[in-house]
Amino acid sequence: MSMAGVRMVTRSRSRDPGTGPRGGGDEAPLRRGEAAAGKKSHSPAKRQQKTQKLNVTYEASDHEKGEGAKPPEAPGWEPPDWQQQLVNIRTMRSGKDAPVDQLGAEHCYDPSAPPKVQRYQVLLSLMLSSQTKDQVTAGAMQRLRARGLTVDSILQTDDSTLGTLIYPVGFWRSKVKYIKQTSAILQQRYGGDIPASVAELVALPGVGPKMAHLAMAVAWGAVSGIAVDTHVHRIANRLGWTKMATKSPEKTRAALEAWLPRELWSEINGLLVGFGQQTCLPVHPHCQACLNRSLCPAARSLCGP
Repeated sequence: MSMAGVRMVTRSRSRDPGTGPRGGGDEAPLRRGEAAAGKKSHSPAKRQQKTQKLNVTYEASDHEKGEGAKPPEAPGWEPPDWQQQLVNIRTMRSGKDAPVDQLGAEHCYDPSAPPKVQRYQVLLSLMLSSQTKDQVTAGAMQRLRARGLTVDSILQTDDSTLGTLIYPVGFWRSKVKYIKQTSAILQQRYGGDIPASVAELVALPGVGPKMAHLAMAVAWGAVSGIAVDTHVHRIANRLGWTKMATKSPEKTRAALEAWLPRELWSEINGLLVGFGQQTCLPVHPHCQACLNRSLCPAARSLCGP
């Protein structure tokens, strides 16, 4: 072992507290190849003693341990069966025949419209989708698009007409107000486009975190986080994909993002939403037809043995 590649740590046999290394471990680390020499005593009595022999131990340097060597980190938590559960859900969703597959936000905008208008329509479809079935949202979007769905056209539509066009989406009266307010902000601050960050999107009236993450993915092609709606929230808790039970979609999002590999974030929303629409229903889920029945912690309590 070379002297340049080690750190020298010295220990004295002398019982004089002035000659030993300091305790506490809060001194600056030694340079490689240097000895940590104890302090010399200036007591006259000590000058007559023979020089104490030092025991020198060598500690391998970072270079010899490996470049950039770090203490091993404890593995993070992850659900025990999540990989097989995911494979099974993909198998059950292979037909891509759930409502979300045909009527989700990525299917509600006009593909022939200018990109800026497309992005605006994506955001509006997400605002309408809250607490609303995909079929109802798609119908409202068709009626809006038939009149020319742009920021300007919405601002020129009176509230009564707009309410008639979007009815019966959930909370349609509140959504009329939010759509008008958000459209005015987009015209004034963003030139009729939608913002390209989650922070700016959630600052818009009527836009929540789930909508913001989906808007980033569909409108801007950017994966900013996992979009968690009631389906994803419910299924993640049933499958045990959260370390502890979560009480809100936002808590579920944080729990999932803590362990789920990032390359799966863009897939998980559509996958679980469709699974929740067809199999893992809110009430009376179809456990008998579910490939994860033996792997699902909630299956016994939901559907019996």
